[in-house]
Amino acid sequence: MINMTTISVTDDIREKLLKLASELQIKLGRRVDLNEAIRFLISTKDRNPELLDEACKPVEGADDALKDLYEERRRDEERLERKTSFRLEHNA
Repeated sequence: MINMTTISVTDDIREKLLKLASELQIKLGRRVDLNEAIRFLISTKDRNPELLDEACKPVEGADDALKDLYEERRRDEERLERKTSFRLEHNA
């Protein structure tokens, strides 16, 4: 089983990663995802350390965005619980 996590990148870095992934796809002749593009950057870090550093630096405001995400998820769960319990009460 492969463990995956989510990382936050700015739009300009995302675009650069997508461009790199498409270039790798053309070069390798197969589908390449962003994970493989990042792996390629890490393996070639000595050739372009600035790009890797830029892709891996923390995004300003990421902690606040994560808090907002958790709060919205909690609200979604509460709404789902209310809808589910409402349906169960009226169908019984």
